[in-house]
Amino acid sequence: MTEQKNTVGTYRYRILALVFMATTINYFDRSIIGVMAPTLQKLFDWSNKDYALIMVSFKVAYGIGLLFMGSIIDRFGTKTGYTLSIVIWSIFGMLHAAIRPAFSLIGFITARFGLGIGESGNFPAAIKTVAEWFPKRDRAFANGIFDASTSVGAILAPFIVGAIVTVEGKNWQIPFLFTGVLSAIWIYLWIKYYQKPEEHPQLSKEELKYINSDSSEESSEGIPWLKLVPKRETWAFALTTITDGVWWFYLFWGAKFLAEQFGVDINNIGPPFLVIFIMADIGSLLGGYTSGALIKKGWSINKARKITMLICAIIILPVAFVPVITSKWLAVFLIGLGAAGHQSWSINGYTLVPDVFPKKAVASVIGIGKMVGVVVAVIADLALGAVLDKAGNTGYFWAFIIAGLSYLTILGFVHLLMPKMTPMDDNLDYIKA
Repeated sequence: MTEQKNTVGTYRYRILALVFMATTINYFDRSIIGVMAPTLQKLFDWSNKDYALIMVSFKVAYGIGLLFMGSIIDRFGTKTGYTLSIVIWSIFGMLHAAIRPAFSLIGFITARFGLGIGESGNFPAAIKTVAEWFPKRDRAFANGIFDASTSVGAILAPFIVGAIVTVEGKNWQIPFLFTGVLSAIWIYLWIKYYQKPEEHPQLSKEELKYINSDSSEESSEGIPWLKLVPKRETWAFALTTITDGVWWFYLFWGAKFLAEQFGVDINNIGPPFLVIFIMADIGSLLGGYTSGALIKKGWSINKARKITMLICAIIILPVAFVPVITSKWLAVFLIGLGAAGHQSWSINGYTLVPDVFPKKAVASVIGIGKMVGVVVAVIADLALGAVLDKAGNTGYFWAFIIAGLSYLTILGFVHLLMPKMTPMDDNLDYIKA
């Protein structure tokens, strides 16, 4: 088996490493404000509603960006689209550091809006890259590897921020500037090394044949949104992204919850986040490996993906008990369990798209679906901010209840919309078995 792998080649994993790096930067950039939330809230005198508006600004822009970034990536290619995305989010990420206290609320709202536009291109580009460079049987595991980088970024953020920024907020600007350096390095590497497999001079014929071993040849003609929107499969994937609001709740409100419930400050948030997001990484890898292993054992793609997602939904259920837990580390463990289940669920959800749609439509469908998830997350942020200001920590009680129960419900509707996961050809006609 090792000899076969060496014969085929492993260049595709170099491309996956670049996707891993980009997503790590993406989530480091995205996570900084969540880690510093209790400190910035005191420094700039924000209410919970103010903080919610800043989070909503990012998510509204993220949703708007998904409307067109997926189409741009499908139209102009992954190389150009991914580069444009990271350039935009890097500029606005560094812009946070220029905001003055007198204009902190409007300044952060504006900077987060620009950041959201840029970051909206990451997942459509990343998932399309995996679809281009990996056969179907390996895509869930490849998605799991790059999706694990979201946790790497989220883990790095509290430790780097905690080492640089004081509890009083001194040096809060530096972490926002740090990501600009990382982004510049990535752009250089991406432009230098990325090409489509069919055009890459360093890719062997054997590896190209392996990559395309379970995919049919496609034309270069694009597929308009008007043909994608009516497909039930588009909305089945969109339903899976509603749970993105749960992940963003952990990311953007997790530090605030731990601060208010257990007194965890900016200098002590690192270890709890380390536990939560290492568990999330394990979930990413296990989720991708499990469905891929089941497919290799002869299970249908439909059965392997959905059974894996069902296991994830069951694992997530205990997170509903977090608000009534009095032990900090038990609460952290249950949040980590929920994060692990979510990541496993998420990467199998992402893989549903290239499982049924042609490669040239992947980024557009991802954009449509994730936009739905963003709309739900925006509503959740506004509701949570308002409840926390009026009723204190009661808002967290309902947030964790919804986080625990939503996955099972959503999976039921996904199965109703897409019971067989029949793949489509270049013209979106179903391929007969």
